[in-house]
Order: sequence, then structure tokens, then C-alpha cells
Amino acid sequence: MIDRAERAASQAYRRSPWFPFGTGEDAAVRLLCLPHAGAGASVYRAWGLGLPASVAACPVQPPGREKRRSERPMTSAVELARQLAPEIVRTVRPPYAMFGHSTGALCAFEVVREIRRLAGPPPVHLFVAGRRAPRIPMVRTDLAVPPDELAAVLRRLGGTPEDVLADRSMLALIQPLLVADFHVNEIYDYRVEPRLTLPITAFAGTRDELADPDLVATWQQETSARYAQLVLDGSHFAIFENSSVVLRRIAADLEP
Repeated sequence: MIDRAERAASQAYRRSPWFPFGTGEDAAVRLLCLPHAGAGASVYRAWGLGLPASVAACPVQPPGREKRRSERPMTSAVELARQLAPEIVRTVRPPYAMFGHSTGALCAFEVVREIRRLAGPPPVHLFVAGRRAPRIPMVRTDLAVPPDELAAVLRRLGGTPEDVLADRSMLALIQPLLVADFHVNEIYDYRVEPRLTLPITAFAGTRDELADPDLVATWQQETSARYAQLVLDGSHFAIFENSSVVLRRIAADLEP
């Protein structure tokens, strides 16, 4: 028997596959959350439990994962932004904020830019984590490697359960999406445009091999408004290792 939460998720998916858990119509503000490479919207599903009732966590589901796994994954952050931005303008009631982790941070940035081009209602805040600013080129990470090498890379980054790393069939299942998502970073071509005019809060892990706190701090170059940074004890996935701290900060930043 399908419970109430599953029915609500099914209805939300029919309204927009981008927002499988809905768009938080009853909350005072919505937090649209873009996932990291290889992940889907479900990584943020529990965040709603750690936020006040006034803030709705609204995970975003890009193509190629979970219920959208039959669709072709996006090949660039700009391509994703051109599809997602109009959907936000159409379906999300302001005020809202954007959150992106790792590759999701790059995509969130491009979505904000695309909404500006569309003259749509802008987000009130941009939260980013686990990535250097878009203007700073990424170092290539080759994930098109044998299973043992892939497991070693993912183990070093943290965030992947050990039982997944030990399962070659599971690694083979997630590898194509990981390769595609990392490719989004590698082909990204930063375009010089006016800086954003909304506040940015960035989260950095002390042991993040892809984006240490100094690299994350480069995000302050992307806004003419307030910039703040919170350094967390943890890996590339420090936001999940310290989720209560992260959610408290988000809630505080989104207070009226």
C-alpha cells in the first residue's frame, strides 16, 4: 500500500520531474538543492527534517538518475541551466534559494545566471559547497578507469559507502553517470558576465581534496553582495558529515 509520502512524491513527479518531492508551496521560503556528481535528489530528502517549518528543502532531480535514469544525462552545466531555469520560473513560488554541492554548485550558479537572462524572480540566496568558483578551472579527474582504481578514487574523496566500493557490479552501474557528471566540470567554459547581486554562503571541508577552503573562498569573486564561508571538519562530503551545522546556518541565512 502506497503511503501518504509516496503518493505526494508521485503527484509532485507528475507536476515536474525536476522536483520529485514537490516545491514546498506551504513554506515561507523554498531551498532548491542540486546534487553532486553521480547522485540524485534523494541525497537531500532528509534535509527537510533538519530545517524549520518555514524553510522547505526541495531536492532537484537532473536527468539520468533515479526516476529519470532512462533519460540522457546532461552534458554541460549550461545545458542543464537552460532546461531547469524556465521550470523554476514556471513552478517555484518566490521567495526561494539555491543550494549546490560540488558539480551541483556549478549547475546552481549557471541556473541563477539563466534566470537572470529570463528576467525571472531571482533567488534570495545562493549556497555552495565542495567546489571552487566557476571562474577557476578544475583539475581533471579521470573516472573512466578499472573498478579497483575507481573505488580508490571514490574512497579518497569520501562519501561512498564501503559496501558500494567493494561491489564491482554496483561500481559498473554508477560509473557512467559519474564520468558524465565529472565531464560537466571539465568542459565548462566560464563566461565573463556581471557578478551576481545576491548573497553567497559557501561551505568547505578541511580535508576536501577537490576544493580546500582556500579554493572555495574564490566564490567571493562571483557576487557584489555579502559573501560568507563556513569551514567544516570533513571530506568532500563535509556538508553531509556535518548536516546539522549546515542546516542551522542555512536557516539562519534565510530568516526574514
